[in-house]
Amino acid sequence: MAEAAWKPKVNPWVIAVTVTLATFMEVLDTSIANVALPHIAGGLGASYDESTWVINCYLVSNAVVLPISAYLTTLFGRKRLYMTCVALFGVSSLLCGFAPSLPLLLFFRVLQGAGGGGLGPCEQAILTDTFPQEKRSMAFAVYGLAVVLAPVLGPTLGGFITEHYSWRWIFFINIPIAILSLILTHKLIEDPPRIQEEVRKSKQGGFRLDYLGFGLTALTFGALECVLDKGQEDDWFNSPFITCASVVCLFALTALIVWELRRARTDQRPILDLRLFKNRTFAVSFVMMFIVGLALYATSNLLPNLLQNLMGYTAESAGFVMSFGGIATVLTMPLVGILGGKMDNRYLAAFGFALTGCTILYLTNMDLQMSFQYASEIRFVQMLGISFLFVPVSTLSYTGTTEAQGNDVSGMTNLARNVGGSCGTAFVTTMLARKQQVHQVYLSSHAKNSNPFYLAKIQQLQQHYQQLGYGIYQAKQQALADFYNTLQNQASMLSYLDIVVILGVASLCMVPLVFLMKKPKQGAVVMH
Repeated sequence: MAEAAWKPKVNPWVIAVTVTLATFMEVLDTSIANVALPHIAGGLGASYDESTWVINCYLVSNAVVLPISAYLTTLFGRKRLYMTCVALFGVSSLLCGFAPSLPLLLFFRVLQGAGGGGLGPCEQAILTDTFPQEKRSMAFAVYGLAVVLAPVLGPTLGGFITEHYSWRWIFFINIPIAILSLILTHKLIEDPPRIQEEVRKSKQGGFRLDYLGFGLTALTFGALECVLDKGQEDDWFNSPFITCASVVCLFALTALIVWELRRARTDQRPILDLRLFKNRTFAVSFVMMFIVGLALYATSNLLPNLLQNLMGYTAESAGFVMSFGGIATVLTMPLVGILGGKMDNRYLAAFGFALTGCTILYLTNMDLQMSFQYASEIRFVQMLGISFLFVPVSTLSYTGTTEAQGNDVSGMTNLARNVGGSCGTAFVTTMLARKQQVHQVYLSSHAKNSNPFYLAKIQQLQQHYQQLGYGIYQAKQQALADFYNTLQNQASMLSYLDIVVILGVASLCMVPLVFLMKKPKQGAVVMH
């Protein structure tokens, strides 16, 4: 059967819904455990710092498997690899829920991350092969709903489960979804003839695993995730561990690039097809997907952090604010999918980055007196821009690539988004700590007896506490403590606003880069 004539046996939209199930499950798991860490630490007799490795182990394992998924597809076939990853994710979720100790939980999270790492690239490649180019944008919109909604709803769902049930249920809820996904995948999804032929040739040709490539990939992305996740906590390069991990990452990445290019030149199957970066459109879309991940995860960490740490919101209340971003995504993502099938996706991407930059800069209107309604409106507006990015950038990444490169494209773009997300989280954490110190020093320089406004404020607070029955000395000490707390909160608020400005400007800088990409050919049948 000719590849160009191949079509799935079932309705393509049924396949889209099938792969979206596992997508939502896996992406949700990158964020749902965050709010449960104190409960996990208490339940397993560990410290909070030790429990953070529940997140780190998953991300490290996930980052290692993501870039090699296309290579594994050549060995096992896409459907078989996909079902194996879903099964591994489901079984490891069950084991995580029953884990009696922290070391075992961490081991099971490594397995869970490995299973989750292979899902995204397989799903995106399945959609690319299932839908013709003119309908691919709408398919990516359905897929994008899961990718964008899951990290938004994860903290809300995690907070609700841990407050009303047990932290173990954040893992148990994956099991029915994994079982349903396996059943539907087995009955509905099939590998196209091209994938079947690749597997047959690899078996007949005595295909040998690239052990060195696997090792270098694991070292590169494992060390990178360790640096990003633990950097601020360990004071970055003042820590021997972070410095060592950075050197290992740089060395392994250099060796990996040299080794993979050498394998490509000798017509051996590389784990990472770095030749894709010769395609200008793919290279630009890779950078843009990185920025999409960075902006999505940075803003998803920024607002709930502010609401809980400075305004006293519970995790559940902050989650409800974040859910308004999910509403914006549900409303706009289908529209983006429809528009993507009718117009040049470069214009959509340019509009998306412009809108994202402007809506992120709109967050500079935040203050410590904003209401729940205003915070929800801010989140709703901010997510409008993100919704206009995922679909067109994903679609453009396949422009000018061949059918055989489809799995590699999906693996690399998913890697860009995930690494961007990790960088976004690390960026927010680091900037909050560093900028808060800068602003605190600046504000403190004005809090001195020679400043009449400072003296008037302290006197006002002191009189307030004296009216409440405090003695003169105690009233003054309480007034100074209140003033210092207010100063700290203001310094923190200013650091949040600094981050918002940087993220907004970075998004706006992407707008002109969009037009470095080639215009997609309308009506192309087999070019991805």
